[in-house]
Amino acid sequence: MIRIGTRGSQLALWQAHHIADLLRHAGHEVAIEVIRTTGDRLQEVTFAEVGTKGMFTLEIEEALAAGRIDLAVHSLKDLPTTLPAGFVLAATPARVDPRDVLVSVQHSSLAALPTGARLGTSSLRRRAQLLALRPDIKAVEFRGNVDTRLRKLADGQVDAILLAAAGLDRLEKTEWLRERIAPEQICPSAGQGALGLEAREDDRATLAALRFLDDPATRFAVTAERAALAALGGGCQVPVGVHCRSVASANHFANSCSDWQILAVVADPSGQPLLRAERTLTHDSSVPDSAAPDPIALGQSVARQLLDQGAAELLARAENSSQEKASAETSSAEKAGAAQP
Repeated sequence: MIRIGTRGSQLALWQAHHIADLLRHAGHEVAIEVIRTTGDRLQEVTFAEVGTKGMFTLEIEEALAAGRIDLAVHSLKDLPTTLPAGFVLAATPARVDPRDVLVSVQHSSLAALPTGARLGTSSLRRRAQLLALRPDIKAVEFRGNVDTRLRKLADGQVDAILLAAAGLDRLEKTEWLRERIAPEQICPSAGQGALGLEAREDDRATLAALRFLDDPATRFAVTAERAALAALGGGCQVPVGVHCRSVASANHFANSCSDWQILAVVADPSGQPLLRAERTLTHDSSVPDSAAPDPIALGQSVARQLLDQGAAELLARAENSSQEKASAETSSAEKAGAAQP
């Protein structure tokens, strides 16, 4: 029996059942346990107020450490770059579309949004890159699961929202998906579109059972992305985008060769300045005894480019801005509570 732990959102359950079906097809008995995380309990609280380190993973990892579950299925972009002692990223199944998408009832693309349009997003990364492209647009804090955000959009609370393509594709909720945005315009978060299967490093039976699910190309790409994010000192809610892809597949997001390109962005929360870096790694496998390409070195090299351009200062500014916003929102909430009869 392999016991899978997952969040209870519709997307998280889809992902858990997807992995469970693959394991069952391979002959394993599987059970799923739904675990409510801090991020799930605080749906109406901004990320700035609650903080983000482990907000979607902590309770699941506690269950894993206690032996209540054997495997945690995460959206890899939600998983911190450094795992707690005793845990490993056991497998990274083949990644789906990593891009961000524009979702709108009325408007066909980001460029077609009218001046002053309201666009919903809870991501500081998306907000900063959006403002770099369209400083006239008003970014609106927008939390909730996919259905909640789509309902808010349908109610006219905003003109459009930015979401990850992977979630909408997996849930088949693409009716209002208008534009898949190139990473050169809005760079995705590290690991976006990929699943991360986390297990105990000493659980040999589970690690062996998961081995067939690991996709080497996806593993390379997300390892490079997470290495870049770690080198920048960033978490899942900083204005950092990192995307690694095989050069031959730059237009269709498959990973099928050993030539790799990594793009990375660090932005001020206001959208300006916005720093960009790019590296390409070419590996000639026909050369005997040539060293295999190193995804960690690739990720760290693009991070160094950004740090040389002043990325550390921008990230510090973003952190200070988030802390000030959290303090202001907490103060407002306390005053509102004190005003109640």
